[in-house]
Amino acid sequence: MPDATHSRPATTAQYDVIIIGAGFAGLYQLHRLRAMGMTAKVIEAGSGVGGTWYWNRYPGARCDVESMQYSYAFSEELQQEWQWPELFSAQPDILKYANHVADRLDLRRDILFDTRVSETRFDEAASQWTVRTDLGDVFNAGFMIMATGCLSAARVPDFKGLSSFKGKTYHTGAWPHEGVDFTGSRVGIIGTGSSAIQAIPVIAEQAADLTVFQRTPNFSIPSRNAPLEQSYARQWKDKYAELRAQARNTRNGVLANPNDFSALSVSPEERKRIYEERWASGGTTFMASFNDLIFNQEANDTAAEFVRGKIREIVKDPKTAELLAPKDHPIGTKRICVDTRYFETYNRPNVHLVDVRSAPIEEITPTGLHTREADYEFDAIVFATGFDAMTGALTAIDIHSTDGSTLKAKWEDGPRTYLGLMCAHFPNMFMVTGPGSPSVLSNMHVSIEQDVNWITDCLAYLRNHRVARIEATQEAEDNWVLHGIEVANKTLYPKAASWYMGANIEGKPRVFMPYIGGVNAYKEKCAEIAANGYTGYRLTGPSRVAQAAE
Repeated sequence: MPDATHSRPATTAQYDVIIIGAGFAGLYQLHRLRAMGMTAKVIEAGSGVGGTWYWNRYPGARCDVESMQYSYAFSEELQQEWQWPELFSAQPDILKYANHVADRLDLRRDILFDTRVSETRFDEAASQWTVRTDLGDVFNAGFMIMATGCLSAARVPDFKGLSSFKGKTYHTGAWPHEGVDFTGSRVGIIGTGSSAIQAIPVIAEQAADLTVFQRTPNFSIPSRNAPLEQSYARQWKDKYAELRAQARNTRNGVLANPNDFSALSVSPEERKRIYEERWASGGTTFMASFNDLIFNQEANDTAAEFVRGKIREIVKDPKTAELLAPKDHPIGTKRICVDTRYFETYNRPNVHLVDVRSAPIEEITPTGLHTREADYEFDAIVFATGFDAMTGALTAIDIHSTDGSTLKAKWEDGPRTYLGLMCAHFPNMFMVTGPGSPSVLSNMHVSIEQDVNWITDCLAYLRNHRVARIEATQEAEDNWVLHGIEVANKTLYPKAASWYMGANIEGKPRVFMPYIGGVNAYKEKCAEIAANGYTGYRLTGPSRVAQAAE
């Protein structure tokens, strides 16, 4: 890892709440708990705040949501004082923002860095969690909040001979903090997902030679990134409250000027005109061209073929263009990517594309790698192989339930939650943007604030009603899982072998993990459940705080 773990004496302490993770979710959760007078400690594996933006420092790393929307909404002061330099922010600027928030709110004094949680157990008698870390710390808390992030468990395939390679290896999700200079190097990069699509154009400009190993091509839309004009920023800042409220009432928490009519309801000429307009403006709002692109295969085909046509126009070599043109999944059903001259990069003489479906990688060798058809020599190999998304960071911790099993065992056939916020048999354990919530299908800041606000309000309710324990019922969990499957099956999403389905991890069950019903529908359902006294949850016992007061 980029940072060495700092040795320190182990500690034992009691808190009201333990928060695991110091990304944007953990920071906001700590701020909310402090405001209500609860004691809390954040445990973070990294040496700094920022979560995914702390670890993902690969070349070209950039957000695919516009800067003016990818930020906290809870503080008007933060909204007004922070200045974004670009329309789509680069990783260093997002990390600066996370550090600014941590400093502005004085959050660091309650964060334990360079520490990983190894085991958690719920004490039935005391109605509290015992949390143990890799450094021997033992913390007890009435509640535990998992702010571990959806894309934080980097996946490195178990290639034969990996340890034999004599060059340098890197993973986009755990990039060296000092950066990497590929000048003059022969580089191989494995993967063509979102991180690779961002990294490849930058690495290609440095490397003497870059070979891309692609299993599955992905749809990507040009970002049209540019310096952020102050007039545009001012439009947002003058109406932030109104615009944020509008975003929370959309499907994905992003204002994208959607067209509320079918792709099939207009002439082919008008349809092409609209696609051209969206392509020219750039960004993932391309999928808002029409209202049925994720529901209707025929409509989706028109968008997919338009983008394939653009790839064929941009990439000069017809064979390479066809390899880069996705044909095995509807557009948008895998995370649609946003790029800066990605397809143009394949016109460079120092960039080569290898199709590993026809020529699979058989092993890593001391000098490079071997496919079924050829040997390649490299000075460095980059693994852009993604993450064990949504569940990996949670199942990596030995979280014990009240029935004797673990969360990993419970999720062996796929994650099961109620609202993505809690699990049956895991009392007093909340998850921020867990599986079963909109999370990765939304603007993460919108979903983070939704979940943190709901959790905080729930904790206030429990305190005010002298309740020690809250737990999702099995019936509520089962019904929510079934509802999530039903909603997903009304869309085209299950047709793709995506990381949304766990398809990028060998042996992981194929289950659509995020909730696709929409940020707006999810927000209303969560509010309804809270207003009705937390239906679907079992609330029991006088709180330890109340008992002590008596």
